[in-house]
Amino acid sequence: MTAAEKLVPTPQGAARVVVRRARRPVASLVLTHGAGGGIDAADLTRIAADLPAQGISVSLVEMPWRVLGKRLAPRPALIDEAYLAVLGGLRFRTPFVLGGRSAGARSACRIGASVGAAGVLALSFPLHPPGKPEKSRLPELAGAGVPTLVVQGGHDPFGRPEEFPDDVELAVVPTADHSFKVPKSAPLSQADALAIVAEATLEWLVRDIVGNPTG
Repeated sequence: MTAAEKLVPTPQGAARVVVRRARRPVASLVLTHGAGGGIDAADLTRIAADLPAQGISVSLVEMPWRVLGKRLAPRPALIDEAYLAVLGGLRFRTPFVLGGRSAGARSACRIGASVGAAGVLALSFPLHPPGKPEKSRLPELAGAGVPTLVVQGGHDPFGRPEEFPDDVELAVVPTADHSFKVPKSAPLSQADALAIVAEATLEWLVRDIVGNPTG
């Protein structure tokens, strides 16, 4: 499936949006990257490759600092500002879910309800900095205000699955780290790990968003 690209202006410069449209979409998914990575992250790439064939259009948002060649993201308020500007330049004919990985997941939780998202997808939600569980970001996740799925690696140093409250809807990728990489000794392959990410996302979208469009 071919991808369409466009630039969307933001106060920090142009963001690049790569869209993979489903032939007969029943929902749309908008995802952005983390603070130090781009839309070529393995989990984002796998979701964008797999879900359009299942009726989910996927838009990957490359934030303006990445377009400009900068390696690290600005402070959270500017991430939100850029993401809001991008969403203001997009139009959806189906229910849409907002999401991202790591810092992008935090931003989606902060702004998702305000932009009318039907849900939030949080990939590798950074519950706390590594080794600092006392600096919890749980209020951001809990405050999303819309149905939310967290997909988390079993060995993520930014928050292991058992650190999340029981009321958080969680899909776990066994033995995976913050980037969903699994060790060579793991009982599942790297392809299997990424398949869990995509399949858990699709199952949740079909069940909680497409099957329950009014929330």
